Amino acid sequence: MQGNNTRSVLIAIGANLPHLRQSAHQTCAQAVQALRTLPGLEVERVSRWYESAPVPPSGQPPYVNGVVLCRTTLEPTALLDALQKVETQLGRVRSVPNAARTLDLDIISMDDVQMHTPRLVLPHPRATQRAFVLCPLRDVAPDWKDPLTGKGLKTLLEGVAGQEIQPVGE
Repeated sequence: MQGNNTRSVLIAIGANLPHLRQSAHQTCAQAVQALRTLPGLEVERVSRWYESAPVPPSGQPPYVNGVVLCRTTLEPTALLDALQKVETQLGRVRSVPNAARTLDLDIISMDDVQMHTPRLVLPHPRATQRAFVLCPLRDVAPDWKDPLTGKGLKTLLEGVAGQEIQPVGE
C-alpha cells in the first residue's frame, strides 16, 4: 500500500478484562489479527506487549498494552469507525470513561494530521502523558515526535518515568 493517499498511523491497543474464554493478552493479539484484515489498512509493525497499572489509578486489573504502526488510505473518522467495529466484535461495551474493558483501540497519531471534533481528536490528547502508550510506541516508531510539541520519545518518556509498566514475560 504505497502512494500519495496513504498515511502512517499509530494505533494503541489495550485491554484488562477477559473476553469469552480469552485473556486480555489473547484479545489484544486477536485485535492485531483483525486489523490485518481491515480494507485500507496495512499493519507494518507490532510492538512487544506490556503490562501496566490503570491510569488513573483504580481497583481495576492491570492492562495489557501495545502499539501497531500501520499505513492507511482511510480518512481519520472512517478509521475510527472501523476500529470501533473491531472493539465491538471483541466484546467492548462502552460505559463510563476509563472503565475496565475487553478492548480499547485508539488512534495515537496519523502523520501530522491535527483535528478536533466531538468524535475524534488527533493527535490523541493524552498519549504523551502515558507510559503504556509511549513504551510500545518506541518499539515500532523510535523516531516519532509529538506532532503538537515536536518533542521526541526520549523527552516524553522522562515525563512518565514514575508510571508502572513492564514488558509481558520479562
